[in-house]
Amino acid sequence: MKLIDAKMIDFMGYRKSAILFSALLIAVSIISLATRGLSFGIDFTGGTLIEVGYPQPVDLPEVRSALKTGGVEEAVVQHFGTARDVLVRTPPKEGENSAELSSRVLAALKKGDAGAEMRRVEFVGPQVGGELVNDGGLAMLYALIGILIYVAMRFEYRFSLGSVIALIHDVIITLGVFSVFQLEFDLVVLAAVLAVIGYSLNDTIVVFDRIRENFRKMRKEGPVEVVNVSLTQTLSRTLMTSGTTLLVLVALFFIGGSVIHNFSLALIVGIVIGTYSSIYVASTVALALGVSKADLVAPPKEGGEGASELENAP
Repeated sequence: MKLIDAKMIDFMGYRKSAILFSALLIAVSIISLATRGLSFGIDFTGGTLIEVGYPQPVDLPEVRSALKTGGVEEAVVQHFGTARDVLVRTPPKEGENSAELSSRVLAALKKGDAGAEMRRVEFVGPQVGGELVNDGGLAMLYALIGILIYVAMRFEYRFSLGSVIALIHDVIITLGVFSVFQLEFDLVVLAAVLAVIGYSLNDTIVVFDRIRENFRKMRKEGPVEVVNVSLTQTLSRTLMTSGTTLLVLVALFFIGGSVIHNFSLALIVGIVIGTYSSIYVASTVALALGVSKADLVAPPKEGGEGASELENAP
């Protein structure tokens, strides 16, 4: 980054390059989502849920290996409660009902451990999965509308539009990563995407709060300089917050197990993109919409406190 002076980094000097970079990522994401779509998990497509009990603790890799040997290759396996209880989720298959599928799963598991016994079997139909897809989409839409109203009331409508565009930017790119690499998208990943919205908004609000404060303090500088100073002042806080969060998520990604693998990945991608968008998308949009001191600083009253405040302002 180019230092303009000892107190300011010229972030906005690179905003055109950042816009092109964001446009490229969004274009790739939208094309992938339109052509390949998301690889929905059992939560959305429907399937069979089978709870199996073992007389002693069992390792999940052994269970997956037994299922693969028995011809059940697309099952999602996780511990349920204790290390002796295992939950197996399988996608629906044409021509095979849940009873037949559960019998095949149990037979495959018994070959690996004769003590395996069926506890319960539940079937989730595709209609329920479709409702979850719709409800998940509505949840994100309502969250964005609520954020638009909140930021508009707290700051100014240009900031509000900037924050919402930044959040849409983050969500599209995060979904695009899952579409491009065809990673499984289930309710856990949806929860991660909603968490990304909240995290990115928090970062954006901190930046906007400092921009508003500096617009009131820095009377002689233009909007670009005010934004650059504000971003520079909040940079250390942004890097510390994002860095410490990423340390935890990277640990979960590598050693947390397959159950939360995609959840951790969604948060990692979302936090990286969210940190970037707080600097280059939200602020750039607010500048492009023409935010200025006049929008955030009340006009002074003649002979009143406002006049003396302007005279004494740096």
